[in-house]
Amino acid sequence: MLYELAKPVVMGVVRVLWNPTITGAENIPDHGAVILASNHLAYSDTVFLPGQVRRTVHFLGKSDIFAGGSPLNKLVARVMRGLEVMPVDRTGGDAAGSAIEAGLSVLRAQKVLGIYPEGTRSPDGRLYRGKTGVARFALATGAPIIPVAMLGAFEAQRGRRIFPRRAPRVRAVLGEPLDAEEIARSLEGADESQVLRTVTDAVMDRIQELSGQERSEEYAADVKRRRRTGEQGGRRDAGPGPAG
Repeated sequence: MLYELAKPVVMGVVRVLWNPTITGAENIPDHGAVILASNHLAYSDTVFLPGQVRRTVHFLGKSDIFAGGSPLNKLVARVMRGLEVMPVDRTGGDAAGSAIEAGLSVLRAQKVLGIYPEGTRSPDGRLYRGKTGVARFALATGAPIIPVAMLGAFEAQRGRRIFPRRAPRVRAVLGEPLDAEEIARSLEGADESQVLRTVTDAVMDRIQELSGQERSEEYAADVKRRRRTGEQGGRRDAGPGPAG
């Protein structure tokens, strides 16, 4: 209910201040389960993308957003839940399984699931290696995957700004649907991990085509951790990739 009430008000303000644009929205079917798989450049992605989509988008959000006992933390958590952002623990293991179940429940209800396959915001504007949750969702439900490129958001919100600058203008570009089951059928005899990786890489390829970003084969979370601690990063392939 809060989503439907807040969306026109929030987007009215957003259009006046930032005037974001969207192309390819017609690629989202009017009914049925669908996955929006987007690059992730800034916090504002989670407003500017679903705000311009006619259907309600249910995003997976990192559980940190919902943590804390202060009045402000509780208010933020309540608003985020009202805006259909679901808390997800990103620590892996059982937490990753809970995230998958949360996403599957959205798709089984024939709704729109928003996901950032990179798992976290890009630390430098590049497109990072995708986590395989997006493939798991698509193969388990048959939902088409719509690749999404957010353009301009990194530059507009560079420097950990709370609100993005008014320039450059943020754009969302949506590509044609990708059929994960068709890709899986072309990999006859491949094991599950290979199928999941191939589908995920195909999604990331489509996003890169739309965004024109420089590509990295590392995980964004590993790069962020290495920058904080100085340790050598390695690949870990778990979790669906919640917002944050």
